[in-house]
Amino acid sequence: MGKFQKKFAKVAEPRRLKNDKSLGQHWLRDRAILDEIAELSVPEADLDATDELPVCVEIGPGLGTLTSSLLRIYPKVVAVEFDERLATNLPKSFPGKNLEVLNADFLKIDLSQFPAGYVVCANIPYYITSPIITKLLEAENQPSRIVLLVQKEVAERVVAKRQTILSLLVQNRAQASLGPVVLREYFTPPPKVDSQVLILEPHAPLISDEVFKVIRVGFSSPRKKVLKNLAAAYGDLSAIFAKLGLSLDARPGDLSLQDWAKIYQNA
Repeated sequence: MGKFQKKFAKVAEPRRLKNDKSLGQHWLRDRAILDEIAELSVPEADLDATDELPVCVEIGPGLGTLTSSLLRIYPKVVAVEFDERLATNLPKSFPGKNLEVLNADFLKIDLSQFPAGYVVCANIPYYITSPIITKLLEAENQPSRIVLLVQKEVAERVVAKRQTILSLLVQNRAQASLGPVVLREYFTPPPKVDSQVLILEPHAPLISDEVFKVIRVGFSSPRKKVLKNLAAAYGDLSAIFAKLGLSLDARPGDLSLQDWAKIYQNA
């Protein structure tokens, strides 16, 4: 058990709350953990310069537990909540605070409405983790920092050596690191798996969108050989793989971002 888990080893019995399972609502209520996540969202961990901090965008604030921690740090928080009931009630919990609530589907909103340099901090539903990360990193108006509480397995896959489309997307557009693990019993109701904080610091793309089109074709059947997946769209690339020193038996997860760029350049 790590230092973070030991610090919060005693879990208070949470009161029962009504949640919408279809929206993946699992509410984290431990104040110390929430404060920790909020602090991780601050660029360069500069908690003293609160007047200079950017706007913070929170996805799916729910009951406002993380919102409360964010409002202690940021001069303004914009919370995007899909559930109309929760969106209506949230401002009532923070009278006098600079909180703007948007009752909307985050995956459909225009990110250009947020001021440049905004940060994102959220406890997001597991089932839309990949679409949310993709939207944030591919946006023309990227956040300056992204801190998300996601399924532990997903967080680990993002930084693992064996690649997925999501991990390659993240590598292409951000520097990724892992924050603390949050055990399932800290949530109401408890999910079936543990969570972990994923920290992303966006940067300019390392490869072009054209290379990513090749990657998506290459991952069309992740368990099959890359050459077979690519053959229908690009023909037999065996000679190119041999030239680049890539195994003819390679699966999509075996290839790095740089390998895909070389395949594109030589195809």
